[in-house]
Amino acid sequence: MFESVQGLLDEHDSIQAQLGDPAVYADQRLARKLGRRSAQLNGIVEAYHRWEGIRDDLAAAKEMADEDPEFAAEVPELEAALELAAAKLRRLLIPRDPDDSRNVILEVKGGEGGDEAALFAADLLRMYSRYAESRGWKTEIISATESDLGGYKDVQMAVKGSSNDPAEGVYARLKFEGGVHRVQRVPVTESQGRIHTSAAGVLVLPEVDEPEELEINQNDLKIDVYRSSGPGGQSVNTTDSAVRITHLPTGIVVAMQNEKSQLQNREAGMRVLRARILAHQQELIDAENSAQRKSQIRTMDRSERIRTYNYPENRIADHRTGYKAYNLDQVMNGDLEPVIQSAIELDEQSRLDAIGE
Repeated sequence: MFESVQGLLDEHDSIQAQLGDPAVYADQRLARKLGRRSAQLNGIVEAYHRWEGIRDDLAAAKEMADEDPEFAAEVPELEAALELAAAKLRRLLIPRDPDDSRNVILEVKGGEGGDEAALFAADLLRMYSRYAESRGWKTEIISATESDLGGYKDVQMAVKGSSNDPAEGVYARLKFEGGVHRVQRVPVTESQGRIHTSAAGVLVLPEVDEPEELEINQNDLKIDVYRSSGPGGQSVNTTDSAVRITHLPTGIVVAMQNEKSQLQNREAGMRVLRARILAHQQELIDAENSAQRKSQIRTMDRSERIRTYNYPENRIADHRTGYKAYNLDQVMNGDLEPVIQSAIELDEQSRLDAIGE
């Protein structure tokens, strides 16, 4: 059982030896890569040694059971502990998404519902900001297009964590948030007190750590500049500071106008473009491996309805996992962990089932 672990144990030993070499830290990119992989393997190594220790204790208890009643009494407890240790190790051995340890660029876009949808988009952004704060993550608004009533027609926020453990990575926790979020409530614009349904789309993109990690040929880019519109200060409508970048091979288009300088908008646009290209590449890989894609519940498709937020009933419901609770007010204030955990557990179970097939 768990014969495949030996290769991971050997890899862990090799990485520890490399991390003990001061010369490795001359290449910070390599050091970060080794650190992330070490953090991922640490949990597996610890879980394996725990399983191995319980297994040996159980074997010894069974051997002595006929001679000593105390050892015989330990056997059922050790068998139960061994089963739990094995289950934990099996989950840790599930192949992880290679992007789990990455930071993310989270996009929220008001959908059907006009001003109410834009206000809901702002509520979602606040929810994610509060959740990030509860986990010690940092957030940064990259771009935002505000609506007349103070909501967001479209907003992009970077979320950054500090853990090397992929299981605690920003993308690992937020990747299941992509899709359509539907809200049912009485809009502030509704004078009759009728409940309306509107929606906002969420896109979660793993962010490229360094520009060198994803090389983009400058000849593959078409860059247009134009004058900004909307809030932004004196430079609005007076200088060509807004930037639209088109990646010709994929057709991906990114537009930025929040910053006052063309250079700043271009840098922000390239940051988002790299994240979208990385996500596009992963979609191609998923499409080639349809069995793996089928076993995952994450989506970056804004057309897939994943969750309903019902304000009159104070109810939150996830349509993929079946999770339902009546603490919507707390969820909107950042208490999102149980909802996210339900998605993680369903994904892990589907991956386990796929391994067993």
